[in-house]
Amino acid sequence: MVLAGRVVLRAAFRFFRNVGKHGRIGNNAKYLNRAFRYMINSCYLYMGKAEPGIQKRATMINDKERMYLLPHLFNAAVRAGAAIMSIYKHRDDYDISLKSDRTPITVADRLAHRTIREYLGPTRIPILSEEGREMQYEERCNWELYWLVDPLDGTVEFIKGNNEFTVNIALMENNRCIGAVIYVPYFEKMYVAGRNSGSYLKEAVAPDAEASYTYEEIVRGWTRLPLSGESHHDHLRVAVSRSHQTPETQQHIERLRRQHPDLEVVEQGSSYKFCMLAEGSVDYYVRTTHTFEWDTAAGELILAEAGGATRSLPDDSELKYNEVDLHNPWFVCRSKFCTL
Repeated sequence: MVLAGRVVLRAAFRFFRNVGKHGRIGNNAKYLNRAFRYMINSCYLYMGKAEPGIQKRATMINDKERMYLLPHLFNAAVRAGAAIMSIYKHRDDYDISLKSDRTPITVADRLAHRTIREYLGPTRIPILSEEGREMQYEERCNWELYWLVDPLDGTVEFIKGNNEFTVNIALMENNRCIGAVIYVPYFEKMYVAGRNSGSYLKEAVAPDAEASYTYEEIVRGWTRLPLSGESHHDHLRVAVSRSHQTPETQQHIERLRRQHPDLEVVEQGSSYKFCMLAEGSVDYYVRTTHTFEWDTAAGELILAEAGGATRSLPDDSELKYNEVDLHNPWFVCRSKFCTL
């Protein structure tokens, strides 16, 4: 009750402060109504409820709330993985079509999206997903907390049947990822990260349409990344996209090869490349074709919390999220052990 009271007081303070900024109440009834709704909604959000259309939060989430949200991240990904694998078994019935950017979409993408949306819906945190990409910037620009989701990353690899596809879910706060999972359903691997909390690998996580892992079950037996056995390679291992290479990719690799003649190229599909970097099993990853924010948010945090880094090309800056244009720039990633 004391904590709830603090939330009310903070909301009331913000309400009256904003009214003061905007002058006379009587001349701004529309703003007054919105501010009052925001105050009430701040209280509802603390209790796990929210008035439709209001996405602001009075306070940022704390450690206790993160513990509450981790099982949502984890179980949503496992359930989506189960939906994907149920389709993957019937490779003649993918119902393939093309999206507006000419990339493929299958019934598995749509089913995984629906599964995640239904499972995360009760959190009342809005979802920005690859399969909901048409959402207007004006609708999402003021979100302070949201899920950033790629329900099936590596659709091309899924169609090819090479098992290299993932489920990516990131929890974004003020457009920075604070919690992330990447699930590799075929290999039953789950990669998990929390900002300032480290990155972890949990194995033997089988796809399960009714997954209901608790926080204690998730953290039991997981392995801190990077993996201890990957701290040294006798040659540079460079990851590239299996299906999305360009001449610029090859030019970048050739520049590296001049300094590292024994360089090894590792072709890999989907965001699994970020996971390999976090493990330390590859050292470097270059991407010179288009990606979207949902392709990188979860992987970037998992890599960063394992001691690695992601930087844009050519300006060597951080990737930005919830932009007007959801495309990422080209980028490179380095593992903790990379000496480049």
